[in-house]
Amino acid sequence: MKDLKIIKNQLARKATEFTSGGFKPTNSITESWIGRIYLYHEDEEIPLDNDGELMLPLFQLCFNDLPFVPEILKESKIITVFISKKFPMDLTANGNNWVLREYKSVDNIVVKDLKNDTSFIKPFPLSNRLIEEDYPVWEDPEIPDDISDKINQLEDSGIIDSYYDIIENNYSHKIGGYATYCQSGINFGEDFEFVFQIASDGKANLNIVDSGNIYLAKNRKTQEWVFYCDFY
Repeated sequence: MKDLKIIKNQLARKATEFTSGGFKPTNSITESWIGRIYLYHEDEEIPLDNDGELMLPLFQLCFNDLPFVPEILKESKIITVFISKKFPMDLTANGNNWVLREYKSVDNIVVKDLKNDTSFIKPFPLSNRLIEEDYPVWEDPEIPDDISDKINQLEDSGIIDSYYDIIENNYSHKIGGYATYCQSGINFGEDFEFVFQIASDGKANLNIVDSGNIYLAKNRKTQEWVFYCDFY
């Protein structure tokens, strides 16, 4: 149906999806990981949380040769994410029981085999693939009012039973696309753009509270980052 195709075209965004393991790691400065971070500046270590405890190395994201990168991250070369065992539960600024480091050059990057021996996250290298069409969940505040009105009209007329007759969501690690909320969505704040999702990952023994996700958004003007998570 023409209306359904128009709706999907208006909503669709590209993303890069990441999958844990399944291949032999290279341990290079262009390899992404879950549960392991070995790329740092010389003066950097694993950060401490608000209680002075060593954080967990959560995600190492290398942008070399990814099939899709959002425009807001075009200058990024590496992003690393650490998190406290006490996961933040609200919209939280960088440095408050989680730390994101963004590197726009690899010139001063060094390899350090740093570990937190108390971490429960199993380290795996990450493969990636292009998602041609990523869609928001129905509760996402990013869906324009005119599109949500049209979908409601299609439901009322019996053409579709629900929004999810049209689309499928990607509950995976990804950059780009949409935050795949478990609950209703959130407004990250003025000039903030969702760019990065870390999902619960059974292979890596990562359960975000209760099969939830972590969502990271970046401010287009200030370059600040914020954290949010939700779960079932």
